[in-house]
Amino acid sequence: MLGVVLLYVGAVLIVNGIWLIGAAYAAAAARRAPAMDMETAAVGGATRRGLAEEAAAGQELGGEAVVAPPRMRAEAAPWFIQNREIAILNIFTGFIGVAIAVTYVVLGGSARLPVLGLPSVRAGGAILLFAFTYLWVAYNQYANAGGRALGWYSLFVAITAIVFGVYQIQNTPDSNTADLWLAGNWFAWAILWGMFWALLSLELPIARITGLVAIIEGGGTAWALAIALLWGKLAFA
Repeated sequence: MLGVVLLYVGAVLIVNGIWLIGAAYAAAAARRAPAMDMETAAVGGATRRGLAEEAAAGQELGGEAVVAPPRMRAEAAPWFIQNREIAILNIFTGFIGVAIAVTYVVLGGSARLPVLGLPSVRAGGAILLFAFTYLWVAYNQYANAGGRALGWYSLFVAITAIVFGVYQIQNTPDSNTADLWLAGNWFAWAILWGMFWALLSLELPIARITGLVAIIEGGGTAWALAIALLWGKLAFA
């Protein structure tokens, strides 16, 4: 079940990373664009918005190509993803995480032997820690919320991930590859969620680098480990 969770965590981190980078480029383009009223300002009998739409469609006016405003060009880029579109993936991944985490908790709570029950409950709690993040991101994307509270929650996740990473190292038997990989993942996720905190709560201008780190970690910490687990190449001790 952990492989399934990691598979979609990889997907959501990669796509959210692309979304962050696209949003950062669009915001930068909007700051560079001159202030104009695209609803009412007329140019040659057509509104500026009309000209921009025609330019975006590759049309020409009077034999001369019209250049779209910088923000429109940025939003037309393949890496620009709308908030409500990316929210679907966050909701789906979040609910998968919640479902599997609840399963772990229920199985662990019903286990007669504490040595079997506690690890399962611990795994469920760890999954919920991140699943809630994706659901919260989706809510913010639909509600167009600011995200500062999510940033402080991300700091809590980052600190907790360090604790889980230390525990994972201390309790990895016989240098098991899957366990060591997961331990490294905890520290990598701590860095990424710390960057989410700095981006959302401290409002540091690190959206692009945060998106890049999310893409790299989505592939290296989650997707690749998920493939190894689901294909039976690795297993936890």
